[in-house]
Amino acid sequence: MKKLLFSMLILGLSITSCDDDDDYQTIESIDKIKIDSVKIVNDTMDVFSIQSIKTYSTYPSHCEGFYGYDYVHNDNLTRTVTAYKYITSGPCTQETYTSANQINFSPRRTGTYTFKFWNGGNSWITKTIVVE
Repeated sequence: MKKLLFSMLILGLSITSCDDDDDYQTIESIDKIKIDSVKIVNDTMDVFSIQSIKTYSTYPSHCEGFYGYDYVHNDNLTRTVTAYKYITSGPCTQETYTSANQINFSPRRTGTYTFKFWNGGNSWITKTIVVE
């Protein structure tokens, strides 16, 4: 009986093993992607409240997509934001598309916050939010 259970367990594990024909592609590299535009709904907000800041980037193919942000506190009231994309090497649609992503901003002190979003090269999109 124990041999039968053991054999069934081994058979079950071999049936549920990973399949090489899945839909996931391996990430080959990570690189900066310029932020084309930024949408801030409220340019004034209360301290300790939360606001979503949306960024939009254009990707040259569906082999690339949003990976994450580098969100740097330069000082108490200045933030720089750089977006990163992943790049895969697999079959994918070779058409450009725009993707929206967001940062949730929750300030802990009052003041005028300056955000600088990387727009390629030495260019930045600058936005301000007044926190009361």
